[in-house]
Amino acid sequence: MEFFVAQILTGLANASSLFLVACGLSLIFGVTRIVNFAHGSLYMLGAYTGYTFMQVLPGAVGFWTAILLAGLTVGLIGMLVEMLVLRPVYRAPELFQLVATFGVILVVQDLTLMIWGPEDLLGPRAPGLRGVYRIMGEPIPKYDIVLLILTPFVALALWYLIARTRVGVLVRAATQDREMVGALGVNQAWLFTGVFALGSALAGLGGALQLPKGGADLLMDFTILAPIFVVVVIGGMGSLPGAYLAAILISVLNVFGVTYLPQSTLVLMYVVMVVVLMIRPYGLLGREEVAGEHGQVGEPETPIKPASGPVRLMVIAGLAVLALVPVFGSTFAQVLLTDIVIFCLFAASLHFLLGLGGLVSFGHAAYYGGGAYIAALMVKHAGSPMEAAFLLAPLGAGLAALAIGWVCLRLTGVYFAMLTLAFAQLIWSLVFQWGEVTGGDDGIVNIWPADWLNGTTIYYYFALALSVGGIIVLRHVAHSPFGYALRAARDSARQAEATGIDTRRVQLVAFGFAGMMGGVAGGLFVFSKGSVFPNELEIVRSFDALIVVFLGGVKTLAGGVAGGAFFKGIEDLLTRFEYWRLVMGLLIIFVVIVAPEGIVGSLRKAASRLGILKTAEQT
Repeated sequence: MEFFVAQILTGLANASSLFLVACGLSLIFGVTRIVNFAHGSLYMLGAYTGYTFMQVLPGAVGFWTAILLAGLTVGLIGMLVEMLVLRPVYRAPELFQLVATFGVILVVQDLTLMIWGPEDLLGPRAPGLRGVYRIMGEPIPKYDIVLLILTPFVALALWYLIARTRVGVLVRAATQDREMVGALGVNQAWLFTGVFALGSALAGLGGALQLPKGGADLLMDFTILAPIFVVVVIGGMGSLPGAYLAAILISVLNVFGVTYLPQSTLVLMYVVMVVVLMIRPYGLLGREEVAGEHGQVGEPETPIKPASGPVRLMVIAGLAVLALVPVFGSTFAQVLLTDIVIFCLFAASLHFLLGLGGLVSFGHAAYYGGGAYIAALMVKHAGSPMEAAFLLAPLGAGLAALAIGWVCLRLTGVYFAMLTLAFAQLIWSLVFQWGEVTGGDDGIVNIWPADWLNGTTIYYYFALALSVGGIIVLRHVAHSPFGYALRAARDSARQAEATGIDTRRVQLVAFGFAGMMGGVAGGLFVFSKGSVFPNELEIVRSFDALIVVFLGGVKTLAGGVAGGAFFKGIEDLLTRFEYWRLVMGLLIIFVVIVAPEGIVGSLRKAASRLGILKTAEQT
């Protein structure tokens, strides 16, 4: 009994920092409807600024003052981020704001590296709180007890602010109906800025409070990102009491998981999220989303037409140049272009879901990395020839996508996106921890193509043919009756169903088809590199695909291809420099603010204005 009490108290203490960060994210989302992926970066800044203040403010008073100053500092930084990055794109589709926050992540990572250096910082012990208390004979760190007591007071203060003050009334009103709040004369811009600053301050406070428990490092932004989103989604997007309950649930279960099922620690919170969303689709205390409230990619587009003659000539010329690369280019150029065309196919498969279907998947890397692992496992454990393994890669990825889609399509908007992320993380954790089969963190190596494909040039042509062929197939399906049915389901599911379209079945087939094409890209990837590692299944890989789709243009069929080529090309150039993430992040933010139509959409608009094109054709 004593041991269980100690475990529960430890879990409650761990929930403290997690709740502070998660409730800030929930508060921001509830009012601004921004899915702020930069929230983990604000948490990291809280830890680093807290460490700096603690070095100059001695004693117990200085320690707690440093924590408060860290929260205030990060709140000011959040205010600047909202005003400079997010305010210019509030009128853009909501998912463009998501991409902007990812640009902020890259900028903050390199700025943190420049200011504090690459070394991990060991957080100082809280003065006067060293040692342990004995509770029922079990040792509990004194600092954990303080956090356990402190968190309910913070939660109570937030409740009072939201429920008993005029500011809280405005916040709750904005959560329910932002347009009505604006119609009543409330300055929405400053309301959004204030809420974003408060949410950022809470994230910074959480980062500073965990310093005595974990210190500060450059990976903590992505380390905390998945848990806080899981907490917010389980609790219900925009619900502070829900975030508190979910933080306690996840933290306590994680403590017991570490003790009794250590191999489950990577997957436990995602399993809980899947179970909760299956029972309560909008979280424990969340509310049902308004149709079209989240996940928008823009207004309904004009009908997509086949490419014009000039555009087709440009495509043919581009393919001719790619075909001549082995003749005039270097081996390095062939390797780079192989990577680019494979990634373009991966991005195009996601664009098929996102642009045509309006289905925003945060876990599309599951099918790309999954296809790569299926092929590698067949070669390593079954002795399968390359040809058979390559054919099984898209088949397995497509079947996995159908199974995941069947579950996820019960939800909509952010909850749908987060459930796809949960399944992707389940697959990643399985690969990462099943070391005797998948190689774990060491991956699977020596997976080379068949003899008839040996050589950089031969494989380049093979990858080029299949990638271009896959993209053409995606375009053909987009122009087919199925593609138009998918767009009808995206724009108005009720009207589509009234005309006899089974929207659920159409979306499920699209999900499986996109997963299969992602599996083709994964199969090409593993044989081009001769190896595969778990990072091909991580969240970052899915975010890369999302970014390139938006950079290329969501509302254009060529968006994924153009974005993929641009992203991989500029990435290869920038990664030669130390602070390449800073430049990449600023570039992403610039494109989102200045050219929200993406590269293809902006070029098409410019060409239309110049009179080069007669109509704004979808390319």
